[in-house]
Amino acid sequence: FFLLGRIFEQYGGTLRTLREAPTRQKLADSDIYIIVDPDTEKETANPHFMNEADANEIAHWVREGGVLVLLANDAGNCEIAKFNTLPEKFGIRFNQDNRNMVKGNNYADGAIAIPPKTGVFKMTEKIYVKEISTINTTRPAKALVQDEGDVIIATAKFGKGTVFAIGDPWLYNEY
Repeated sequence: FFLLGRIFEQYGGTLRTLREAPTRQKLADSDIYIIVDPDTEKETANPHFMNEADANEIAHWVREGGVLVLLANDAGNCEIAKFNTLPEKFGIRFNQDNRNMVKGNNYADGAIAIPPKTGVFKMTEKIYVKEISTINTTRPAKALVQDEGDVIIATAKFGKGTVFAIGDPWLYNEY
């Protein structure tokens, strides 16, 4: 994520890490809040699971104009059940599945075509994501990128804010 952070900084962004539970006050000076790969009990001794109170605080912040980026992971490598408390507020639900299982050097198994005019990926035609969870959407969420009937990336307009969700935490070329 170092490189992703440098991109934000190149465009004038300031990076901060929120190490405690999110509140409207703690998010007030932020334009973008990124949540990556929620921990499972096997990954950390004291995971901080999503709960209704925290989800409501974040949803209020989004409604007031915040941009929320949710980078989940596949089942088994990400706590999805409790985490869904948050994305469900925007019509997004991560499935507890595992898609794009890339074996060895079969990188093409992780390829997802990006349709033109998504409004997000202006010059990107293909991404590579492996071992991802797919997404279900209901209003106000919309599928931004689909493949073989699965929603890979979803977005939602919520009040004055926006949510972007993908079931993969790695926004770089892993290959």
